[in-house]
Amino acid sequence: MAKKLYLTRKSVHAVIEAHQAQSEGDGLKRALGWASLMSLGIGGIIGAGIFVLTGTAAANYAGPGVMVSFVLSGLACAFVALCYAELAALIPVAGSTYTYTYITLGEIFAWIIGWNLILEYAAGAATVAVGWAGYFNRVMKGFGIHVPPEFTNAYFASAQDVHGLFNVPAAAIILLLTALLVRGTSESSTFNNVIVAIKVTVVLMVIFFGAAHVDTANWTPLIPENTGDFGVYGWSGVARGASVVFFAYVGFDSVSTAAQEAHTPQRDIPIGIIGSLIICTILYVAVAAVATGVVNYRELGVPDPMALVMDRTGITWLAWVVKFGALAGLTTAILVLLYGQTRIFFTMAQDGLLPAIFGRLHERYRTPAVSQILVGVVVALAAGLFPIDLLGEMVSIGTLAAFALVCVSVLYLRRMHPELKRPFRAPGIPVMPWLGIISCVALMVALPLDTWLRLLIWTIIGVAIYALYGVRHARRGA
Repeated sequence: MAKKLYLTRKSVHAVIEAHQAQSEGDGLKRALGWASLMSLGIGGIIGAGIFVLTGTAAANYAGPGVMVSFVLSGLACAFVALCYAELAALIPVAGSTYTYTYITLGEIFAWIIGWNLILEYAAGAATVAVGWAGYFNRVMKGFGIHVPPEFTNAYFASAQDVHGLFNVPAAAIILLLTALLVRGTSESSTFNNVIVAIKVTVVLMVIFFGAAHVDTANWTPLIPENTGDFGVYGWSGVARGASVVFFAYVGFDSVSTAAQEAHTPQRDIPIGIIGSLIICTILYVAVAAVATGVVNYRELGVPDPMALVMDRTGITWLAWVVKFGALAGLTTAILVLLYGQTRIFFTMAQDGLLPAIFGRLHERYRTPAVSQILVGVVVALAAGLFPIDLLGEMVSIGTLAAFALVCVSVLYLRRMHPELKRPFRAPGIPVMPWLGIISCVALMVALPLDTWLRLLIWTIIGVAIYALYGVRHARRGA
């Protein structure tokens, strides 16, 4: 009997009916149209990927082949995005992959995915915050303001290698954005829309002005010869680079978590997901081409590679624009990740798998304020204490696992519930979801062993919490 409890599946019909009932009551406020959702996706995607990870992946793994890495990651995401669009239009609730897995595979698998999504969003927000702090520090130096290094660097690279006390700028930006999110979704969305417009303009300027300074010799060879180690240049390096930059695409997943706050989710969510992915993939490839064309790829392994690229063009004013654009881009990426984190908490708490406090809405703002504050404090501490490489490694593998299960969910629902009315139908069933699954698994395999070990430890902790709390408090009426 106990086995049946933790394999309980939600009824897709009950979930849809519950969503419709909440839409007519006092649930999450519907404040987002398709343009705001697309902006939300772009806000989450354009950030660390362009302003930090492009240089890291090129210098350490793929060389100029980082352009191919972005294409591979974008292709994998395209398969997943089409599946996401179908599910989000069919089941427009805040839980995203967690809810889809609850319906298709059962409670314990939903918990594991939800638990890993918590890691994905929290570590992702902390990672981007540390990158934000790096650009912020460089801007301050440009103004002649020198913050003591023990309060600006990222720390604890190892137990014996402590570089500072606490990354104050990284923690501060997390807390500031947390306060904004507590205030309300529509206010946060307006802020996000303005910043997205600014940073897309900056990215286009990088592409336009940088293209005039490209030396095509820097693209030769496009894929440097492998050093003998898996993942260090060569095609394995391109694959490793694709796995690393996959972190940059997490933002489009956040669009699906906003389904319960969309005006017309059946139409708006697919447009938001697919539109933001297409736009951002094109921009990523173009920026990677410019960066590796202006600067030799071996020099790009710095915290602010785009600023370096613009410095090499000799256009001083543009380097400053890029620095401020990076701050704007990273700011909205943090905003989207913090937003997605609490919407997962909100749905899991409603199901009884987490304490009810995480699902409590503020009486005036209609946002999960308590959850948002708790998440903000924890993420601020992580951003203040840990280095960007450690945080970044904890994100991609959980994201890839969740994305693979989205594809599984589409296959399951098409087979078990063909009668459901699907406002958006993903094309190429069943081949396309299988391509998504294969792509995600292949990128997971390219990640290093220590990343798998961290995921295993986190999952074991999550299963223990589920066994002690979730399995006893889950609401299984649906």
